[in-house]
Amino acid sequence: MGRRKKEPESTHRENIAMAAERLFMRGGIEATTMNDIAKEAGYSKATLYVYFADKEEIVSFLVLKSMKMLYSHISEAVEGKATAKEKYRKICRALVNYQEQYPLYFALALGEINVELDRENELPLEKETFETGEQINHKLEEFMCAGIKAGEIQPDIPVLQTAFLFWAALAGLIQMSVNKQAYLEKAMNVSRQQFLEDGFERLYRLISTEENK
Repeated sequence: MGRRKKEPESTHRENIAMAAERLFMRGGIEATTMNDIAKEAGYSKATLYVYFADKEEIVSFLVLKSMKMLYSHISEAVEGKATAKEKYRKICRALVNYQEQYPLYFALALGEINVELDRENELPLEKETFETGEQINHKLEEFMCAGIKAGEIQPDIPVLQTAFLFWAALAGLIQMSVNKQAYLEKAMNVSRQQFLEDGFERLYRLISTEENK
């Protein structure tokens, strides 16, 4: 316990959040209590409340972590010299890998980010999550603007709206392929990978200039 007292607050918060993550993965967020998290993390319940006000704040901590990881995945996908389609495919692969490696974070990133436009009363975690989401949108905007400049993406699309639409469509497609994998194989006779590849291609055609050349 003496060693623990010397650890910085950030270490304790990370320890607690990781314990909560394990429980959320096993039994879901709703079914997990602060008592459960304290036991899993090896802290007393009283100590737990020193670092997090409630379970909702722990979830917010994990949501922010998920958004930062997602931003890192998207940034890596769109960097460097490549065609718009090549970058798009990298984005798709990055999102699939992200979901497979961190399914809880992927699900959290799809959830509602509760941030009011009037930011005076925002909590620091909520504000940073909102700002990270805006950074992700900006990266997708950059990808589309570069594609438009290169003549590979249709020039008349509303860029921000389309970037957000593609994020929703890609994320939804990936999550659907997970939830309905057995149905895809039995009813459609396609693998999850085949379903995703076809879906990704169809989505790209909506903004690509390839069909118009």
